[in-house]
Amino acid sequence: MKLKPVMNAIIGFAILLTVWQAVITIGKYDTVLFPPPLKVWEGIVSLIQDGTLFTHFQVSLYRFLAGYLSAVVAAIILGLIFGRLPSLWNVLDPVAQVIRPVSPIAWSPFIVLWFGIGDIPAIVIIFIAAFFPVLLSTVSAVRKVDQSYLKVAHNLEIKGIKLLTKIIFPAAFPYIANGLHIAVGTAWIFLVAGEMVGAQSGLGYLIIDARNSMRLDLVMAGILFIGISGLLLDKAVGLFETWINRQWGIRNN
Repeated sequence: MKLKPVMNAIIGFAILLTVWQAVITIGKYDTVLFPPPLKVWEGIVSLIQDGTLFTHFQVSLYRFLAGYLSAVVAAIILGLIFGRLPSLWNVLDPVAQVIRPVSPIAWSPFIVLWFGIGDIPAIVIIFIAAFFPVLLSTVSAVRKVDQSYLKVAHNLEIKGIKLLTKIIFPAAFPYIANGLHIAVGTAWIFLVAGEMVGAQSGLGYLIIDARNSMRLDLVMAGILFIGISGLLLDKAVGLFETWINRQWGIRNN
């Protein structure tokens, strides 16, 4: 049974590669402008052999983890507090709903002025991208906590921080996990977008540099690696979610 998802993935990618090659062959596209799968594979191999791919990936991964993890911690803490203080959240919710739809890239002129050039601007962009999905899911999750848990906690005189960490957070975590998955996708997307704008390293910069050199095979190689990396990061969050649920005795649906 465990092999079935792997086989489905193999079949899906095989269909994608077949359609990709068929479009190039039937449409008679210039392989320089629309590189075929084999040429892109050769580009991936060349990037691996000279170490370019892993160098840029390490930079991007560091930026992602720094921004994502800090956003998750801050958003969960604030979400637990706001979820227990509905009057305060009713005041702050309109502000959050106004700021949330604004693309993190739109803040980049201010971010560069405030934090300079380097890793920090990319980390801040990732923080903004990941913060709101986790915050909103946490607030919503706290409000959905079964009231029987709170009654038991009240009877046992569990209050304050202990109530949040021992009762509310474990009960709300399955819903918070949805925000973690959404935040992974948005943060990874805006990391690459941020690196395309002003960075001199990372996977986004790799694509822009390859485009400037008219190496579209390397551009496509970078795109594929970004997609695969995003998938693996999402799977990593899923494994973490499963582990947490197992520690707390929560059954997965």
